[in-house]
Amino acid sequence: MPDHGHELLLGTFITPAAHDPAQAVALAELTEAAGLDVATFQDHPYNPDFLDTYTLMTWVAARTSRLRVSANVTNLPLRPPAMLARTAASLDLLSEGRFELGLGAGAFPDAVHGMGGRRLTPGQGAEALEEALDVIRGVWDGDAHGPLSFQGAYHSVPGMKRGPRPAHDIGVWLGAYKPRMLRLTGRKADGWLPTLEYLRAPGMAEANKTIDEAALAAGRDPGEIRRLLNLLRVDFSPVRRGHLQGPPAQWVEELLPLVLEDGFSGFFVGRDDPHVIRTFGEEVAPALREAVARERAAAGTSTAPRRPVAVLAARHGTLDYDALPDSLAGKAVEPGDRGYEDVRHTYTRTGSPALVVRAENADDVVAALGYARGQQAAVAVRSGGHGISGRSTNDGGVVIDLSRMNAVEVLDRATGRVRVEPGARWGDVARALAPYGLAMSSGDYGDVGVGGLATAGGIGYLARKYGLTIDHVTAAEIVVADGRRLRVDAEHHPGLFWAIRGAGGNFGIVTAFELRAYEVEDVAYATLVVDAGDTADFLMEWGRLVEAAPREISSFLSLFPARRGAPVTARITLVYAGDDVDEAQRALTPFLGTGPVLDQQAQLAPYHAIVAPPGNPHRGQGLEDTRSGLLTHITREAAETVEAMMKSGDLLIMQFRSMGGAVHDVPADAMAWSHRTQEFSVLGATAPDFVPRMNAQWARLYPHLDGMYLSFETDTDPARLTDAFPGPVLARLRRLKAEWDPENVFDRNFPIPPATSSGDGTAG
Repeated sequence: MPDHGHELLLGTFITPAAHDPAQAVALAELTEAAGLDVATFQDHPYNPDFLDTYTLMTWVAARTSRLRVSANVTNLPLRPPAMLARTAASLDLLSEGRFELGLGAGAFPDAVHGMGGRRLTPGQGAEALEEALDVIRGVWDGDAHGPLSFQGAYHSVPGMKRGPRPAHDIGVWLGAYKPRMLRLTGRKADGWLPTLEYLRAPGMAEANKTIDEAALAAGRDPGEIRRLLNLLRVDFSPVRRGHLQGPPAQWVEELLPLVLEDGFSGFFVGRDDPHVIRTFGEEVAPALREAVARERAAAGTSTAPRRPVAVLAARHGTLDYDALPDSLAGKAVEPGDRGYEDVRHTYTRTGSPALVVRAENADDVVAALGYARGQQAAVAVRSGGHGISGRSTNDGGVVIDLSRMNAVEVLDRATGRVRVEPGARWGDVARALAPYGLAMSSGDYGDVGVGGLATAGGIGYLARKYGLTIDHVTAAEIVVADGRRLRVDAEHHPGLFWAIRGAGGNFGIVTAFELRAYEVEDVAYATLVVDAGDTADFLMEWGRLVEAAPREISSFLSLFPARRGAPVTARITLVYAGDDVDEAQRALTPFLGTGPVLDQQAQLAPYHAIVAPPGNPHRGQGLEDTRSGLLTHITREAAETVEAMMKSGDLLIMQFRSMGGAVHDVPADAMAWSHRTQEFSVLGATAPDFVPRMNAQWARLYPHLDGMYLSFETDTDPARLTDAFPGPVLARLRRLKAEWDPENVFDRNFPIPPATSSGDGTAG
């Protein structure tokens, strides 16, 4: 049985003694403190001297931060599989992916029967366990359509809603000794977890062979199946007294061939002895890891994650997956992987990329970009994956997902200097800054990622008081097309710094932003629902009030079309950037006169509370087609056009966002976003079947528009670039594009074509 290169999992096998509950917890905490990976626990529910193992594991997981937990092994006959699946998924979610499922057919049938379980023969127990595996994985399969229905000889699930989905792919490790259970392990399990002292007939080599043959017969790679081993008769002493009874060096000498020759990659010591646990963790584990790594390097053993044959069959023919850099092992998600459905789509768009790389740092971004370029694959970059423009996924290419790069750090509270990674969500940023009394205006939806918004604009709830998000970007760390990592600011690569504030998606992958936050604590937040049947008059009045309001007021307006005889309705959101209740009331009250009020709410709330991220799943469920524009003012002609659009039934929503105020304080040439005179952003959206009709309606509004916000536009016509960037701005961007990305690697987000060799930025 060869070494299959699995990471070593070293840990303990703890007795859940009820007479001293604190001891089991303390031994688990010591397991983590000693540098070990896993604490496992016996599960004998019929034993009155034992704690309930799953309650204990929950307690241990809450008391530790890194330690994995598992039953060793779960007594299936007393834990119905559908409920066990939910218990396991819940524990995995609560522990942030630190649970594994050790599972057994159940020993001591009389004791099981005494607690109300079925008394099964060993053969029946194996059959019941196989059925249970199908039920458990069916419950966890959140991608399957419809409820789970299962009818077996031992387990029946007439029809249950699936879920929750675990935080990670929980490993199912079977405690197996006899041929029937070993064959089941080969067919369906993720791991084999016997106890060394119980391996008699068949022995270790024969058992491994049985597992491998069953795996091959089922179309699996035997290397998928992790081999783990409980070690009970162990001790440390200055001299050799027997197998694994001697000094730490002897343990390393005797465990090493179990890894290299017998394929085991996990060892759990079954001694409730702090000295044994501490010595195993602090002396044996580091030396064994070093010895295994050395031998694997010499033998050229791959340590990349093993993928099942079914996963390999789902690979796209567009990529050489084996060419993926080793540094990205474990961070890449392929089409057949269980987690693929979680990363293939964005909130608004569906996608089927050939590979998603979940980068954890800037080095990963460099490696992923180099790999994608070497494969001549389309590159999409995703921060939060919510962007309406829908460019953060693709079909058949590589997606570089930055969601794990989500740190938020206050560098200097006095000046408000903060560092934010691109995968953070704006709601999380708001929460992280709140304890410091700081805030950063972003948008109206906390689920949006930092990266896309902070390179495009950021028209948020505090815009009129503090400006756009990009107005506060003071520096950035970026990976450019040739793989270089750069810091850009007013002194370093100032042209590139100018470009990424407004057209950033065209110039590289920003891996961190430095921003200047400002002091904001509570804000007045109000919403009004208004009868906007007289849409033009209503819109004119709202626009007038916004422009006349103090800068502390920012407002968003959503218009919804007439339906079944009901009038056009409007939802007005008003934010007063300050906690003076009297001043806020004076500023907000005039908006009650915009039309008949159908509903109203107002509150004083922390800023972070009004942009809290809902954590919606990304399944491509948003409106895929939107149109965007900017209005200098809401004129009578524009308002009447909007009224006709809303009453046509061709749009599902139109949204207006206030700008003006501090947005206009920034010079137009300070950055690539140069729209410093317009008072409003406007967006229109509809369902896919209505897109041609929406386009016809939008054409009527287009003559009244002055500019466009790229993040809200899904039309990919190159002419839209001239709406987003006035001529001189676009020409400068094209020259910079020729300098920094001449091969147009970053061509997903309204690609700016590089200037021709003449350098004049004109089309060529």
